Amino acid sequence: MIADVLAEAKEKMAKALDVVHDDFQTVRTGRANPALFQKIMVDYYGSPTPLAQLASLQNQEARTLLVTPYDKSALKEIEKAITNFPNLGANPSNDGDVIRVTMPELTEERRKEYVKIVKQKAEDGRVSVRSVRRKAMDDLSALTSDVGEDEVSRAEKELESITKNHIDLIEEALKKKEAELLEV
Repeated sequence: MIADVLAEAKEKMAKALDVVHDDFQTVRTGRANPALFQKIMVDYYGSPTPLAQLASLQNQEARTLLVTPYDKSALKEIEKAITNFPNLGANPSNDGDVIRVTMPELTEERRKEYVKIVKQKAEDGRVSVRSVRRKAMDDLSALTSDVGEDEVSRAEKELESITKNHIDLIEEALKKKEAELLEV
């Protein structure tokens, strides 16, 4: 029973870590990256649809991304969604066939703004990991009468170790992303 609680907590913490890594990829550095466009939703025939389902995304140059829609009738909606997406600052240009998205050069001020966004995403990840720990602690406390206090105490120490490990991994990813953003 204790092993199940710990395994579930470990799995949920790993998922929280994956979400943080995915969120970090959506914050741009000096290069155009298709991952930046993962969370863009396009109004396609009245329903919000992820951009990746409507078009192929390819790096054309370091700061230019080529968006080729599968359905040419969605071109205007895709362009509008890219333009309105917050924190991207991209300039899409539509030639009737494809959309070229040119990413502007990052200024020092913009880089610092992105660092703040990344720090907030890291904090959200840490909060998520801690909430998983809290739930697992409650689950372990409920098992005290069945398995004994010593077993629960050992499991709580192991849970703390797992939690610390995942929070350290988030911190490590944050430091890498910060260095990447501040690199000129």
